[in-house]
Amino acid sequence: MDTIAAVTGAEGFIGSHLVEELVTRGHRVRAMVQYNSFASWGWLDTLPGEVMGRVEVVLGDVRDPGSVLGLVCGVEAVYHLAALIAIPYSYTAPRSYVDTNVIGTLHVLEAVRAEGTPRLVHTSTSETYGSAQSVPISESHPENTQSPYAASKLGGDKLVASYHDSFAVPAVTLRPFNTFGPRQSARAVIPTIIAQIAAGQTRVQLGALSPTRDFLFVKDTAAAFATVGTAPAGSVVGELFNAGTGEEISVGDTAHLIAELMGRQVEFTSEAERLRPENSEVTRLVCDSTKLQKATDWRPGHSLREGLEATIEWFTQPANLARYKPAIYNV
Repeated sequence: MDTIAAVTGAEGFIGSHLVEELVTRGHRVRAMVQYNSFASWGWLDTLPGEVMGRVEVVLGDVRDPGSVLGLVCGVEAVYHLAALIAIPYSYTAPRSYVDTNVIGTLHVLEAVRAEGTPRLVHTSTSETYGSAQSVPISESHPENTQSPYAASKLGGDKLVASYHDSFAVPAVTLRPFNTFGPRQSARAVIPTIIAQIAAGQTRVQLGALSPTRDFLFVKDTAAAFATVGTAPAGSVVGELFNAGTGEEISVGDTAHLIAELMGRQVEFTSEAERLRPENSEVTRLVCDSTKLQKATDWRPGHSLREGLEATIEWFTQPANLARYKPAIYNV
């Protein structure tokens, strides 16, 4: 019988790529999509029929414990990706981040505990480290939550660790660094750059240009999730793993590389409305994924240039670019 994996946040950027990855690896997927009145399944609506033929879409909300309990019933693994993720909006609506990222995670943990689910893979973020105090950043690096978003994600992380220690919930936490690729929200820097250039703008508006990031292509992120979800329990359960490339590049240099790959001459400017509060900006992130690579067979499979080329190709298709609003600052 086919293994069934449940994915929360399946309609989103990383979630939809994970659904594809799991299907490719032979799983059936029960995909939770946040209920809406538009009959929209988010990015799942764009996946090929041969993928969706192995996907059961369930409408629900991690903020509702009943919908989560129904989602996890009878599955072999739960991949918990549902979250509010935009850092700028967390300054405006911090309570909503606690409701989804902390309380929603609590509901997933309670459901997994009640059902005796064999594996829970929880999603963290490199933002929980804050600006690097030493590089590369390993799992032992101090945690410093410089935004309400990061604080809410760390709250979820700590709940997961506590449920493993208190109730033996078989959980593993994956902490991806800056994932990018096709389908990413325009609130992220790489889609912002590509979309503005593809729309014909010669003056691209960004936030801070000097911070450095470790950009991980989304297919490598999805593979990391699937890997820790299926690895032998003794090698991953109860552990926290970073996923990244170990290479850093500034936002400004990333923008110039994208312009080069797109064959365009572009001016990049830093706009005040796109800047984080001074003490909230994470100035440097670079990943040490040694622990994950030693525990599993996962390795990043795409260079930054390869990932950018694939992302540019996707965004510059007219039907895809039409889904974005390059002239509007998307928080």
